[in-house]
Amino acid sequence: MESGCNCKGGEHKCCWIGFITKLLLVIGGLNWGLIAINPEWNLVTLALGQWPVAVQVVYGLVGLAALMMIVKMVMKCCGKKCCGGQCKK
Repeated sequence: MESGCNCKGGEHKCCWIGFITKLLLVIGGLNWGLIAINPEWNLVTLALGQWPVAVQVVYGLVGLAALMMIVKMVMKCCGKKCCGGQCKK
């Protein structure tokens, strides 16, 4: 996934926080899409339904990932700030 930045001479490396954020957003988006098709297709609940606390944690992490992405978009950072990179001006 391209974040729209070229850090350090065109090299594009994502830090692990950025990768996890994108992964959680993909999981959340796919889950919402499946729920739109059929409300019984909630993958998070199907996978972790026996552990309601785990379901709640996953939903919380997806929400945090969305907040992180909003902050990134507002600040127009290249996504490497968490690893000591430079933001676009």
